[in-house]
Amino acid sequence: MRGSIRGLRSLVSARPHLPSRLRSRRSRVLVFVGLLGPGLIAANAGNDAGGVATYSEVGARYGYTLLWAMVLITVSLALVQRAAARMGVVTGKGLAELIRERYGIRWSAFATLAVLVANFGICISDFVGVGAALGLAGVPAQLSVPIAAAGIWLVIVRGSYRSAERIFIWMTIPFFAYPVAAILAHPDWGEVGHALLVPQLQGNSEFLLLFVALAGTTITPYMQLYLQSAVVERGATEDDLPAESREAVGGALFANLVASFIIIATGATLYVSGVHSIGSAADAAKALGPLAGQYAELLFGIGLLGASLLAAAILPIATSYVVAESLGFEKGIGRRTEEAPVFIGLITAMIVVSTIVAVIPGVPVISLLIGVQVVNGLLLPINLFFIWRLARSEELMGAHRNKGAVDWVTAATVAVTSALSLILVAVTVFGL
Repeated sequence: MRGSIRGLRSLVSARPHLPSRLRSRRSRVLVFVGLLGPGLIAANAGNDAGGVATYSEVGARYGYTLLWAMVLITVSLALVQRAAARMGVVTGKGLAELIRERYGIRWSAFATLAVLVANFGICISDFVGVGAALGLAGVPAQLSVPIAAAGIWLVIVRGSYRSAERIFIWMTIPFFAYPVAAILAHPDWGEVGHALLVPQLQGNSEFLLLFVALAGTTITPYMQLYLQSAVVERGATEDDLPAESREAVGGALFANLVASFIIIATGATLYVSGVHSIGSAADAAKALGPLAGQYAELLFGIGLLGASLLAAAILPIATSYVVAESLGFEKGIGRRTEEAPVFIGLITAMIVVSTIVAVIPGVPVISLLIGVQVVNGLLLPINLFFIWRLARSEELMGAHRNKGAVDWVTAATVAVTSALSLILVAVTVFGL
């Protein structure tokens, strides 16, 4: 009897500790999420519907051949993101605002107009991606896209920056579907390792075009614009500089690891089976089904949905940051319309217009993306040049400026990426 009473007492005394354990786990998760931020969000937003389509096309057409290029592109993206994040922390200003102050209103106006045109086009394609991803489950775009748009608008306009950032971080979870899809595709890991370490080149124009497109879709202008402004709005101080730098680099590594797994998944299935071209990311998901099983198709579709939702949320924010900073208007996620009318109005307009266009049957997304590709190709070298010049400025950055090997490698990154971007523009416009 006494043993039973002691057991009962121990059970009762243990029960109050259960909630504290749960709270402890919850707090650890929240601390971990708090360590993540704009770097992870910006880099993964670059893996949008257009990015997934490009990576899928690379894998379908050339298998694992271009994986070595992803290693170099990852280094480039990490350096660019690190520079943008550090400028945001040290100066407390977004990139567009720094360009306006340092180089005048003309350059700022040009960058703003280009960003506005390009981001509108990409935003439409990502809402189309949302419809296509849920279309794999039989949900019509006319239903799924407006619901997704309303949810995104509420997160941005009615929440705070902190709540929106946490939601954006959770929206990166579907990207884990791509590594699982790659494993289900049963690639030859020996060939994957060889392709990562040994550069392989081909002399045909299609190979060179996809190589250039791979760099262009991985490092896009709106990523850096969002990242720097978000770091500022996050309220990061110079004490946070090491953490923000690590987070920016870590976000680039994670995003490009995901991109590599997309190439591996499609290379192990579509390329091996002779399907060497796909029309869109949704087509790639459908094609994976018969080759790697329905779960691979399902996971690819989940990844596409997460990628499209995240990019569809980040693009209006990045665009509004640029316009507000260039023209000197109030900005901020969670601001009310009367506090920041231009910032909130542009976000709302982009979401509404993109939703309307995305639900139109037969909208020419490919033609739209080609035009966007040209604008982005012209804008990226300008953005990268300003990031390099500003990040190495002693007057602006003081002791935190880029110097030595980091500065030289960043300069080389800017030069090579800009050249590839301009080549892509020439190919697209003149059909070279």
